[in-house]
Amino acid sequence: MSTVLHTSNLAKQYGSLTAVHSLDLSIEEGQVFGLLGPNGSGKTTTLGMILGVTNPTSGSFSWYGEIPSPAARKKIGAILEKPCFYPYLSAKKNLQIVAKIKGVTEDRIGEVLQEVGLYDRMNDNFETYSLGMKQRLAIASALLANPPVLILDEPTNGLDPQGIVEIREIIQRIAASGKTIILASHLLDEVQKVCTHFAVLNKGKKLFQGSVTDAISGQTIIEIGASDMNTLKAALEKLGGVKNMSLIGSHFRLEVEPEVTIEYISKTLMEQGITPTHLNKNEGSLEQEFMKILNQHA
Repeated sequence: MSTVLHTSNLAKQYGSLTAVHSLDLSIEEGQVFGLLGPNGSGKTTTLGMILGVTNPTSGSFSWYGEIPSPAARKKIGAILEKPCFYPYLSAKKNLQIVAKIKGVTEDRIGEVLQEVGLYDRMNDNFETYSLGMKQRLAIASALLANPPVLILDEPTNGLDPQGIVEIREIIQRIAASGKTIILASHLLDEVQKVCTHFAVLNKGKKLFQGSVTDAISGQTIIEIGASDMNTLKAALEKLGGVKNMSLIGSHFRLEVEPEVTIEYISKTLMEQGITPTHLNKNEGSLEQEFMKILNQHA
């Protein structure tokens, strides 16, 4: 599997603020790669640099092993800002303009509109579209030149649940066609549903990079609380099978071995006179792994 994008010590500084710190990333062909992080973590700045929109302060990056060039940029379809089209023109006419700007034929207009579910609305003006439809048209625009790489910055931001599902299904279809997708998002549940790999950024620093499957496989998480949290903590610290324990809000989060059950914990605590006020078991999720990573680097 070939490397699509590689960054080495990539950094961006705005005066005394370092938005991205010495970022090393490696993204392979066919991956759906999620850049995760809270607001201000450096996700959009990173995308801006690898697209040539923002100049790095230091470091380097390459596409397909080659230094950035106009030819390499043509292999990438991207949406960084809000969809921007002529409101008084139809979807079809807007894409005809995009095709001229990109120097490609109009042959794929019908195909990409079909792919994003807008074929039946191609002759309707952009101003009549919902926010979700506008986002889908932006994706169609990015796909017009049939690039092998698609970059999306917060593709479901501001959408209602139906719109989120529609964008998710489009991303899944595009990924199934073999394209490499890089997306920035803070919606962890959506990332878990569409991404194969991810990296966690916080305050411009990469905290983790790996496979979604590896990150969440084998995780058994138990959440537990009691009226006396100090006594509960002392008891839990003596409990066998606990791989990691952290305080999340008003309860403890335990990462435990699979054989550690709620019944076992409840029985052990009751024998010590501790009655849990909150006790819940969850299988692993990307959200849990994300919070764990952030807490480890707090």
